[in-house]
Amino acid sequence: MCKSCDSNSASNNNERRRFLRLAGLGAGALLLAGTLPDQILQAAEKTSTPPKPKNVISPDEALKRLIAGNERYVSGNSQTHDFKDEREALVSGQNPFVAVLSCSDSRIAPEYAFDTARGDLFAIRVAGNFVTQEGLASLEYGVAVLGAPLILVLGHESCGAIEAGIKAVKDHTVFPGQIPKLTDALKPSIEQVIKQPGDLVANATAQNVKNSVERLKQATPLLTDALGSGKLKIVGGVYRLATGKVELIA
Repeated sequence: MCKSCDSNSASNNNERRRFLRLAGLGAGALLLAGTLPDQILQAAEKTSTPPKPKNVISPDEALKRLIAGNERYVSGNSQTHDFKDEREALVSGQNPFVAVLSCSDSRIAPEYAFDTARGDLFAIRVAGNFVTQEGLASLEYGVAVLGAPLILVLGHESCGAIEAGIKAVKDHTVFPGQIPKLTDALKPSIEQVIKQPGDLVANATAQNVKNSVERLKQATPLLTDALGSGKLKIVGGVYRLATGKVELIA
């Protein structure tokens, strides 16, 4: 093998090792890490010195911190954040302590609901808060590259996407444009609870959260490896519109 090839191989191996140290993953992710483009490896390198050391915490500590933030929000005692200093501190990178998959609904703002500062919460939003391929890739990035120890799937009361999905299932309503992609994705959760007693929208909302959590727990290798090593926790909750309280359900 030529010296140039030897040099390139050694460089690539070093990059893989750096990525795996950051991701906290086992050997099962080595192959995938080797195929990551230079831009992602460079992003991982930037997070080697965390800009927010207080965000380097365990999954259980992250969940406690998230719940405490929601309690402050509900009681009206949210903290005052210095956004100017936070902007400057985060120029070099980010290390959020939680990644949140939530609905796009304008009434729900996860950063406010959990009283988080800039650089604390990595947000993925889609109407109906279900797992898309792009959303999964974003969550994998948040965990494997940015080091987030917690993922929260956040549903909410009176979700318009869930209501549309119910109309599609019960009344066979066909919506215009690309909206059927939303209703089709939510259909399995709705069908699971359609015969259950109680409010169908509330039941479907909860089931959709549970299904999304389970899908993420089965996402290999990045999330499953992080879960297996104890570096990640995945939970689900529902946001109450009137109070702002988030109730964990999964």
